[in-house]
Amino acid sequence: MNQPLRLVLVLHNHQPIGNFDGVFEQSYQDSYLPFLNVFERYEGLKIGLHTSGSLMEWLDARHPEYVDRLANLVAAGRIEIVGGPFFEPIMTMIPSRDRVGQITSYTDWLQRRMGAKVRGMWMPERVWEQSLTGDIVRAGIEYTILDDFHFKNAGLGEEQLDGYYVTEEDGCILRVAPGSEKLRYTIPFQPPQDTIEYLRGVAERRPGAVVFFGDDGEKFGTWPGTREHVYDRGWLTQFFDALQHNSDWIKLTTPSEAFDNVAPLGKVYIPEGSYREMVEWALPASRINQFEDSKHELEHHGQWDMIKPFVRGGYWRNFKVKYPETNEMYARMQMVSRRLQEMVDDGAAGDLIDQARLELYRGQCNCSYWHGAFGGVYLPHLRNAVYQKLIAANNLLDQYENRGWQADQQPWVEISSADYNLDGRPEVKIASNRLLGLVSPAEGGQLYELDVKSICHNLLATLARRQEAYHRAVLRGPSVDGENVSSIHDRVVFKQEGLNERLGYDRWQRNSLVDHFFAADADLAAVSQGRAEEQGDFVLAPYEAKLRRNDGRVQVQLSRTGFVQGRQVKLTKGITLNAGDSTLEIAYLLENVPSDIGLHFAPEFNFAGLPSGADDRYFSGAHGHRLGQLGHQLDLQGMTQLSLTDEWLGISVHLKFDQPAAIWTYPVETVSQSEGGFELVHQSCAVLPHWTVIPDAEGRWSMTMRMTVDTQMAESRMPQWAEAAAV
Repeated sequence: MNQPLRLVLVLHNHQPIGNFDGVFEQSYQDSYLPFLNVFERYEGLKIGLHTSGSLMEWLDARHPEYVDRLANLVAAGRIEIVGGPFFEPIMTMIPSRDRVGQITSYTDWLQRRMGAKVRGMWMPERVWEQSLTGDIVRAGIEYTILDDFHFKNAGLGEEQLDGYYVTEEDGCILRVAPGSEKLRYTIPFQPPQDTIEYLRGVAERRPGAVVFFGDDGEKFGTWPGTREHVYDRGWLTQFFDALQHNSDWIKLTTPSEAFDNVAPLGKVYIPEGSYREMVEWALPASRINQFEDSKHELEHHGQWDMIKPFVRGGYWRNFKVKYPETNEMYARMQMVSRRLQEMVDDGAAGDLIDQARLELYRGQCNCSYWHGAFGGVYLPHLRNAVYQKLIAANNLLDQYENRGWQADQQPWVEISSADYNLDGRPEVKIASNRLLGLVSPAEGGQLYELDVKSICHNLLATLARRQEAYHRAVLRGPSVDGENVSSIHDRVVFKQEGLNERLGYDRWQRNSLVDHFFAADADLAAVSQGRAEEQGDFVLAPYEAKLRRNDGRVQVQLSRTGFVQGRQVKLTKGITLNAGDSTLEIAYLLENVPSDIGLHFAPEFNFAGLPSGADDRYFSGAHGHRLGQLGHQLDLQGMTQLSLTDEWLGISVHLKFDQPAAIWTYPVETVSQSEGGFELVHQSCAVLPHWTVIPDAEGRWSMTMRMTVDTQMAESRMPQWAEAAAV
């Protein structure tokens, strides 16, 4: 062959903010290190390598020798470092200023640490919108790699993807390359010769073609079974041997070498999208099942391949609709980003501002903002980590303004109203130097975020139980070894027994101050399983909000006249916060309460980030006696206080009532999909104090509680805690 085929291999290595240290280390030992060990031996081969900033920071701290080896290969011209946004955000999710800032700050880091000349970028999760082009180019990037699926959505055929294109937006020119879906499935899962034969067909069809492969480096050792396949059984060695053996017509090259030596095939404008699986996951659960059924039907009749190029699935941004909890994270991130930019516009600068910006960027890491084949939003430690970074950024901005949470700072309190969750309706922010709460009057007057500033923890980073498309596979039960299933995707692996019996769905988000009226005979089992009949119409209904301000004290008063058992009742609840305080005073007043029926009132609380299954995480009563681990179901009577303690996190939440309450507690657990199978995941602790309402002579009933967040344990070991949190 006169003109060699150029093959561009680009690996993408990533671990998200908040992932466990052991997962980082295991991935390093199983994938990143052994790949480098093999690759170094093949002096004639070249690749592109993208490592996300969250992983690179960890590598530089824990295994700097690995980063040094990469730098040596960069200097030798064998590895081209592919840049991108520092902490792997979905680019369409963050403001334009943060897109440019994330990219340029990571480019600077890579240049300082590794001597890398960064010309291209990895597009996180390949989520693309054409309007990104200008920001990418303004950040100094010349090219990116998407999936060939993007180009097929633009109307190009398979035979038109043996090279790269240019795209443009507002006069900014960007080179875009189609990563081969075919190679994503042959590398490393099929024998190396299958890849060679595919490339041979391309080379024969179009001499001088360029074929791009861009995919996860974790496929080479971290994914289940791949370490044995890729290294122990020698797949990677065989693959590199095959490339060298065919080097007379396959030229393995870096991305920039390909772009510098081959002309573009033309210009293309690419519709919004991602890789094929991602856009399917973005659909509502019922639509995913309809799609899968239709696809199988068309495959059965031999028609799928004809229609496949025109099927695009859903839209990534709708993950924020599918999982409203991710929208709350997103909106909180936008709040921090806006505040930072407003302060910078007013002249703020210096180390605290730079640190706040970096924490904001970390809080934009994409993995907990969506869900597909892996845990994503269902993993509490990833959600908690995002909030930890966002709250840390906000704390640094407070500190810059001398409004920090520390004891030596001047105490303050404030209340305001704006559209904080970006739903077109006003929410209320109630904040002090110790706490920050967000309330949604339009949705039941619920408290949907409560930030504990001293430990950078959102006690309401919860997740509701909702239907997923894969739950119909769970309902079939686990696959039996040897059972005849049509493909590996039809196998059902349970990581715990009986998951098909643990499915349950919530009708509201797992917030706090969710105002229930249950039947008199409602019990813990019915409530925990979501079977208890709702006799009032307050849970998701809009409340009227009034904001009150006094010296050193603020309150939001929420009121609504609704119906319980067909009878009109007025409910008013107030949330009060004092300057420098870590206590929310919560008062309820019911008016026009009928005396001939006993209303059963139960305001629901949920507390997130306090895991179950450990003896140092427990409930306790008024005198400190322990009542069980936080994952336990409790049915308590005559309680004036209930505390939830997490000694590892260093926090206790104390609920105190001015009149004795019965209390139900239970864990909120989801059945979700992960790479190892289906698993039960603890999402929050539900706590429901409840009373049989006996009105006074004027038809009124009232109750006051105090919710105190105590972080003395954490603060007493703050240097150690801060060090651990930083890692």
